[in-house]
Amino acid sequence: MHCPFCNAIDTKVIDSRLVADGNQVRRRRECLTCSERFTTYEMAELLIPRLVKRDGSREPFNEDKLRAGMTRALEKRPVSVEQVEESINRIKHRLRATGEREVQSLILGEEVMRELQSLDEIAYIRFASVYRHFTDLNEFREEIERLETVEKEP
Repeated sequence: MHCPFCNAIDTKVIDSRLVADGNQVRRRRECLTCSERFTTYEMAELLIPRLVKRDGSREPFNEDKLRAGMTRALEKRPVSVEQVEESINRIKHRLRATGEREVQSLILGEEVMRELQSLDEIAYIRFASVYRHFTDLNEFREEIERLETVEKEP
């Protein structure tokens, strides 16, 4: 680590501690040349993969777009903002865990549906109807029947 005061290359770590719920390391450093002290913060850089759309185009993951889609499906439903944020964090974690640079947008859609199904079945049906392009009432019925079957299984 270069010293921000004299630009020397050699610094030593005097103290390290976890901060931000263990997601960052705070390091107190001292320059071996000028003896000035400074603090650095270190955290893992985990990138969320880019999304490959159905038409083959690619776009970066957009958390705001994800939040907006989930919020739209959850409109006027009894789900707290905290629950939505936890779901978004789980989705992001699973996308990072793939270890891939790119994933099909289909994977993101399935992750959203999984989270919505656990949060609120009405929101899940709303999202699924748009995502899967339901064209008639029979498709709604089939999805609702599938949900009821899953609920009854032990």
